[in-house]
Amino acid sequence: MKKFIEEQKKKLEQEKIGLEKELKSFAKQDPHIKGNWKTKFPDFGVKTADPSEEEDQTEEYEANLSVEYTLETRLKKISDALNRIKKGTYGTCQKCRKKIIIKRLKAEPEAELCIKCTEGGK
Repeated sequence: MKKFIEEQKKKLEQEKIGLEKELKSFAKQDPHIKGNWKTKFPDFGVKTADPSEEEDQTEEYEANLSVEYTLETRLKKISDALNRIKKGTYGTCQKCRKKIIIKRLKAEPEAELCIKCTEGGK
C-alpha cells in the first residue's frame, strides 16, 4: 500500500503543477485568500482600432471565470488529497472512515469518499 500511495502522490503533485500552470495563464493568485485565484480582467484603458475587440475580451473574461472556478475546485481537491497523504489518512472515507477501494483511488486519486458514501449510502 505504501508504494501505491507514493505513486498516487506523484500523480497528484503532477496534476497540481499542471492546474496551477493553466490557472496562471489567465489568472493570478489572491494574496489575501489561500487557494483563491482571480481571473485577469482585460485592460480597456488603451483605445483599440476595432471596438468589437473590447466585447471579445469581455466574453473571454466571462468564459475564463467559469474555467477558473472549475480549475480552482479541482486544485483544492488535489491539495486536500495531498494533505491526507501527509497526515496518513489517504484512502480512508472522510464520512464513514472505511477504506476506499484501490480501484476507486486509481480512477479518482483525490477521492475523499467511498463509493457507498458518494452514492448517499444507498
